[in-house]
Amino acid sequence: MLLRRLLGYGVLGAGVASAGWSLHTNDYDPNSLGIVRLSRSAAAVVDVALTYKRELYYREWDKTTPEYKAEKSRVHKIAAEKLLELICTNKGVYIKVGQHIGALEYLLPKEFVQTMKILHSDAPQNPIEDLYKVIRQDLRCNPEDIFESFEREPLGTASLAQVHKARLKSGEVVAVKVQHPYVKGNSRVDMKTMELAVNVLARIFPDFKIHWLVEESKKNLPIELDFLNEGRNAEKVAKQFEKYTWLRVPKIYWKFSSSRVLVMEYLEGGHVTDLDYIRANKIDTFAVANRIGQLYSEMIFRTGFVHSDPHPGNILVRRTPKNTLEIVLLDHGLYANLTDKFRYDYSNLWLSILNVDRKAMRLHSEQLGIKGDLYGLFACMVTGRPWETVMQGLTKVKYSKEEVRHIVIPLVESSSHLKTYILQKNTLQNNTSLVLPHISDVLEQVDRQMLLILKTNDLIRGIESTLRTQNRMTAFWVMSKCCVQSSYAEQRAQQAKTGSSRILWLRLRERWELFKLNCYYLYLGLINFGFLEALKQVI
Repeated sequence: MLLRRLLGYGVLGAGVASAGWSLHTNDYDPNSLGIVRLSRSAAAVVDVALTYKRELYYREWDKTTPEYKAEKSRVHKIAAEKLLELICTNKGVYIKVGQHIGALEYLLPKEFVQTMKILHSDAPQNPIEDLYKVIRQDLRCNPEDIFESFEREPLGTASLAQVHKARLKSGEVVAVKVQHPYVKGNSRVDMKTMELAVNVLARIFPDFKIHWLVEESKKNLPIELDFLNEGRNAEKVAKQFEKYTWLRVPKIYWKFSSSRVLVMEYLEGGHVTDLDYIRANKIDTFAVANRIGQLYSEMIFRTGFVHSDPHPGNILVRRTPKNTLEIVLLDHGLYANLTDKFRYDYSNLWLSILNVDRKAMRLHSEQLGIKGDLYGLFACMVTGRPWETVMQGLTKVKYSKEEVRHIVIPLVESSSHLKTYILQKNTLQNNTSLVLPHISDVLEQVDRQMLLILKTNDLIRGIESTLRTQNRMTAFWVMSKCCVQSSYAEQRAQQAKTGSSRILWLRLRERWELFKLNCYYLYLGLINFGFLEALKQVI
């Protein structure tokens, strides 16, 4: 009994001491305490659940009536606002997950998605004094001893950090990325809390299967919180693509960097989707899209080291003093490391889609984890194109106004064949009972490596849509070549293990396939765009 009492007092004392130390190191801000953040989160989740019970589920509804739909939309909006308030108060990991929710266009009600979208462009920022404290703690010196000047207004604010422009004592202009206080210390408790919130959300929306999002966030968060890892990634990708003189990756100043502070070269430019900047600087949008497509095709299909957050704020474009185009790639915190087998299977999937081979599509989708007739929906998610276009041939059908307004989705009708549904994109979220279970099944089944690739593909397509370059033939030309090279490279590697003499034959077949591709895409360019435009795109 005495031992149990002593242990109890010991645990209590340790908890009090830990809380006291946390308060001391964070200027006695109660928000830094995990128990405070956990309690606030629990209260918000209970409040959301009671809101639904009080405002929507207090009676039986005819769910086909406009009255029910209007009332459900109103309650969704109230619940979304409550969650946004929690996210903005707790900050850090909560903002990261909120940004993910804001990107789940076809998985959540539009009220949640639209409410969370604000976090992509207007994430809460911390006062500069909080950042100075992080710099002092990590670099063990005062900011004024390192920087000649430090701009108070951030260049950008994200979920985990904010970036400021500064000038070193040596005169170099730099970008300083500083992690928000409390993020790292509370990340484990915050992720557990978010896991609980997702479970509650899944009870409210039974078809809401995004446990994969929590699992991926738990795996990726420690990586993103280590800024030294981000610096190493930047140097690695710069080395891998040093052959591309048009690609710039900021230089890292290791002397002034730590796990929470990253000082890097400041590179100016306009966001890749800033059409006013692009026009003012007379930058060719096709050249921009071609180089981004070439870069990401090589990452995905050749090197397997893929920058996984290519949103417009992380890709800059600019003209050099020599009047040439440069692409600046920023934010190297999260990369996908693809296995050789995954790259081989994914390359073969793309080749089967480009060849309009349904049997091969099913086979290679299964190799990536997709079961049965869901391969059709998976092909649409990978390409971002309707099923009708996939079956006609991606290289033969241009994007149309009709395609922008609608999405054509193949869903399982029975075990023997697919049924195609045509839904208005802006009302797709109102048909979640039809679409959501199938999309959720794909995301639950697919190889985990595919999740970051799907996100990357969507972001790249968004950039192309803004630049109005979706119909460029070089997109498929470059990707097709990378797919062929990746597929044959894996086949040669397998033959080398067995000491086979077929390696030379595989090299010859690869050259022949590439030659046919070049001829085919030149032909497509000629019939779709005419000689001069085709030549412009290829060059």
